Amino acid sequence: MRYTFEQLAKSIDHSLLQPTMTDTDLEAGCQQALEYGVASICIKPYYVRRAAEILAGTDIPVGTVIGFPHGGSTTQVKRYETQVACEDGATEIDMVINIGKALSGDWEYVEQDIREVTEEAHKHGAIVKVIFENDFMPDDAIKIRLCQICESVNADFVKTSTGYGFVKGVDGKYSYKGATEHDLALMRANCSPKVQVKAAGGVRDLDALMRAKDLGATRIGATATAIMLEEYRRRVAAGETDEAQGELGAGGY
Repeated sequence: MRYTFEQLAKSIDHSLLQPTMTDTDLEAGCQQALEYGVASICIKPYYVRRAAEILAGTDIPVGTVIGFPHGGSTTQVKRYETQVACEDGATEIDMVINIGKALSGDWEYVEQDIREVTEEAHKHGAIVKVIFENDFMPDDAIKIRLCQICESVNADFVKTSTGYGFVKGVDGKYSYKGATEHDLALMRANCSPKVQVKAAGGVRDLDALMRAKDLGATRIGATATAIMLEEYRRRVAAGETDEAQGELGAGGY
């Protein structure tokens, strides 16, 4: 296997964001994060304080989301959300850009929006991952411009997706890709090494997890943590190789 168990586990941001998750589910998710030794949890904002209590004294930081999932909150509200999250114990902030402003080409607004959240988070010692929601972006030029803006405001990560960016088709049905190989390669190529890349959405099996890492993602948002890491253990026990290549962009988070 080209990655160790720890290398894979420490690349996973264990996602606990589904709307239907109860307090019991969230607490169980925190315990699962401890069991597998993941990189972090990314949890609903209201539960940050409790999650920080559960994970106190461990090496697993608490992350949360800002302007989630569609990024339409005002910058002032996003900044306040960030302040409250950090005061509650979050040390990782995943913020959603203002998608409509990016599609409108209002780059001054987009930059200020990201800058203010980044400044607030950094003031509290937290890192920032900026979510583009690539399913909504019609071309690479927008994604590249977003990478450049994140670099200029000292964001710590660029991130592909929320996991909830469903696109309505002409038939009225919704579809979703999430992280794709193309987008991960594009984002890695258009940021300096100081800005890391996070894949989210569509990474639901072990091969896809390793493929995302191959493409330069240092963090992967996932709900299928146990499935992926138990598959790793199974393959190691069976003496299997990891020649298969995972398919990214299959949907889900």
